[in-house]
Amino acid sequence: MAGRLQRPLVAVACLFLCCLVGVRCGPDPRLRKELMELEESMQTGGGMVLTEAEQRLDALLAKLKQDEMSRKDFPPSMHFFTARRLIQASPLFRLLQKMPKGGVLHVHDFAMVDVEWLVKNATYRPHCYMCFTDSASVRFVFASQGPKPLERCSAWVLLESLRSEAGNATDLDNSIRGNLTLFMDRDPEKEFPSQDVVWNRFEAAFGALWGLVTFAPVFRDYYIEALNQFYADNVMYLELRALLPQLYELDGSSHDRAWTLQAYQDLTKQFVSTHPDFYGARIIFTNHRHAKLSVVAAAVKEAMHLKKDFPDFLAGFDLVGREDQGRTLWYFRDALTLPAEKGVALPYFFHAGETDVEGTEVDQNLLDALLLNTSRIGHGFALQRHPVAKDLSRKRGVAVEVCPISNQVLKLVKDLRNHPAAALMMENHPLVISSDDPAMFGSCALSFDFYEAFVGFGGLKSHIGSLKQLAVNSIRFSSLTAKQQEEALVLWQRRWSEFVAEN
Repeated sequence: MAGRLQRPLVAVACLFLCCLVGVRCGPDPRLRKELMELEESMQTGGGMVLTEAEQRLDALLAKLKQDEMSRKDFPPSMHFFTARRLIQASPLFRLLQKMPKGGVLHVHDFAMVDVEWLVKNATYRPHCYMCFTDSASVRFVFASQGPKPLERCSAWVLLESLRSEAGNATDLDNSIRGNLTLFMDRDPEKEFPSQDVVWNRFEAAFGALWGLVTFAPVFRDYYIEALNQFYADNVMYLELRALLPQLYELDGSSHDRAWTLQAYQDLTKQFVSTHPDFYGARIIFTNHRHAKLSVVAAAVKEAMHLKKDFPDFLAGFDLVGREDQGRTLWYFRDALTLPAEKGVALPYFFHAGETDVEGTEVDQNLLDALLLNTSRIGHGFALQRHPVAKDLSRKRGVAVEVCPISNQVLKLVKDLRNHPAAALMMENHPLVISSDDPAMFGSCALSFDFYEAFVGFGGLKSHIGSLKQLAVNSIRFSSLTAKQQEEALVLWQRRWSEFVAEN
């Protein structure tokens, strides 16, 4: 690799010296070729040495991508809700679905499972009540008897009775489905004209599903279904951002966060025992960035205790919610420095730079995240506008968790070819591809986001080495120990070799 870099640089220096002394300079075809090779070698996966089998698969990928990019209706240039059907019909997408992708390092607890499962499974269970709010949303709760009144909510109705009275439950189910996801077939640009509108709907959807997924029996089944869906999409590891809510039972009793974290751990072990090629999962405990300083301080203290009790399962801590409307990391600095003051190791995985507004206090979250020693940067959409933060993240190996579809649906970028991560990929900046809230976007575990990154960010230059590097990155930049990373990479390499040989 060093030799490949040295020759073009020497050639550039010679050409520059010739121009300085007045020698007539003309374009040198050899220099041009070497400069192009240098540039290609600098992209994500550019230094990968490919086997013969990988080179053969790369030729197929190149043809499929060429076909994709020659389309008039080029999916990455379109809103994902419109493009989804086109992507699903793509031979390239079907190939990427089969690819072992490594891990998902940025995904939220209650936005993982296809809403169809929630509607057909959770809402059809006995004792499920629903009410309509005064903001045209819905709420759910499971109760052995009539639930208590809820502020800003109409009377509770037993869904079993409501469906029985309706006769045909299709319209009701469609209505429920529409409250649990942003995805729609009609014109999404018209439906969501601004960030304020789409974020209001986004947060309302989480409010609607809360009572469903925090019911302990549904929670258990939901998490196992999430693992099944991610496993089916050839994901082998998860780092899940979770609020660790107090789950409740049918009689109204509830469990604390430690109980919820223990349930996550037990269910993960159960799943791994029956899926030996799935490496596992870890939890990043989260709190909301709209909360008061005292609330976040209490959450950090609780995270410290949980990290002590679950040292191998709790990965760390993060703040979630709309960054532009939330409080800054600097505002929470007294709370976030508590672990260091107490001599406790609590890794951070901060959302930062999920904004397109430059120069605000929120826009400084990227630098503050690095000052607070974040292990990774969630989204980092604004990183290109912060050269110091960008340089620090590269030197420290702090990877950016890039979530293409999320950034587009939440209106940070319209055409994914213009996403800042396209430039990051061209210079092999540390990054991983993640899906954020796939259920909210009508997406799936990871394949759609990989498609958008490979075709939209990478253009014709990205290749099988890019895909391979991104998958490896998802393990190398995980919170796993060095030994665990090596174990996971051996497991992933076995599946990768099978994938290459079969295609």
